[in-house]
Amino acid sequence: MQVIRLKTPSMQGQIYIGKDVIENRLPLLVQGQKNFVVTDSNVKNLYEKWFETHFPNTEIFVLPAGEEHKTFSSLNAILEKMAGAGLHRSSRVFAVGGGVVGDIGGLAAALYMRGISLVQIPTTLLSQVDSSVGGKTAVDLGGVKNIVGAFYQPQEVLIDPAFLQTLPNREIECGLGEIVKYAALSGEIFDLLESNIERLRDLEFLQTLIPACVSHKARVVEADEKETGERKSLNVGHTTGHAIELSSGLSHGESVLYGMLLETRMAIEAGVCEREYGERLFAIVQRAISAKVDFSNIERDAEKAKSDKKNNDDGKIAMSVAKAKNQWTVFSLPFDEYKAELKKAIEF
Repeated sequence: MQVIRLKTPSMQGQIYIGKDVIENRLPLLVQGQKNFVVTDSNVKNLYEKWFETHFPNTEIFVLPAGEEHKTFSSLNAILEKMAGAGLHRSSRVFAVGGGVVGDIGGLAAALYMRGISLVQIPTTLLSQVDSSVGGKTAVDLGGVKNIVGAFYQPQEVLIDPAFLQTLPNREIECGLGEIVKYAALSGEIFDLLESNIERLRDLEFLQTLIPACVSHKARVVEADEKETGERKSLNVGHTTGHAIELSSGLSHGESVLYGMLLETRMAIEAGVCEREYGERLFAIVQRAISAKVDFSNIERDAEKAKSDKKNNDDGKIAMSVAKAKNQWTVFSLPFDEYKAELKKAIEF
C-alpha cells in the first residue's frame, strides 16, 4: 500500500493506493460517526454485496449513472436525503464511484452544514488517476460543464485498482485521456507511454501509472490549491475537450484526448509548442484515440468554448498546452482566430 500525503491550506489529507486499502482503511473510517454514501446505479449494481459488507445500516443515495445527472436537481435530492438521514457536522460522506459521483458527492459534503468530512473511493481509471484527488467538486449548469462548484478537499482518498477489473473498454479509454494529459506535463510519464506505445489499452500497464499521476497532481495541488497558477497546467486538452464533450456524446476522457490533439496541433503551428516534442506527443495522443467524432459542425464546438470557465474577461479562448518536455504554458487566442485555427487543426 502506497501513501501520498496532500497538504493544502484548507486540509491535510492522505491518499492510499493499493489492493489492500479498503480492508486496511475503510473499517477505521466508518467507525464513530453517522455515515452517508453517494454512488451511482452502475456501481451499486456491480458491488451490491460490497456495499452490504462495508456499509451496513447506512443511507445510500444512488444517482442514475451519467454526466447528464450531474445537476442542481440531483444535488438538491442528495442534500435533502442527507438532512432526512439526520447527518450532523460530525458525520461523514463517502463518494463511491467515478468522476460524476466524486464531483457531486464532494459538492454535497462541502455544502451540507458548511462542510462535513468527505472520503473519496474512486472506482474508474479516470477518477483513480485524476478526479478524486485535489478537491474539485461541481455540477453542470446551462450546458456548461462544472461551472458551479467548490474546492473541498477529502479527508482521505482510497484507491483500490481491483475496482478497475469491471470497467468496460470505453471507460479504460476515458481514463487514458487523463493519463496522456499527465504525459504532456511529466517527462517521466511521457517516456513510459512512448516506450510502451503498444500497451496503451493494457489495463495491467495503465494501473501501474496511477501512483505517478496522483503524485504529480498532489505536488501541483499543494503548490496551487485554488488554481491561480501552476494548477492551470492540469487543464491541458480541457478547453476544447469540454466543448467537444458537450456536443459529441463522447466521454470526458475521450473528449480530452481530442482536445489535446487539436490544441497541440494549434500550439505547434503557432510556435508555442516545440515542434519535435509536440509531434511526439501528438503521436501518443493519436494512438490513444479510438472513438470517432463528427467535426462537421466545428463552429458549434468553438462557440461552446466561449463559455469555458478557464477563459478570462478579455474575450480570448485560453488553453493550457505542452510547450516542451516538462514544460507547459497558457496559450490564448481571440475567438475568431481560435475558430479559424480549430478548423485547420481538424485536418490531422
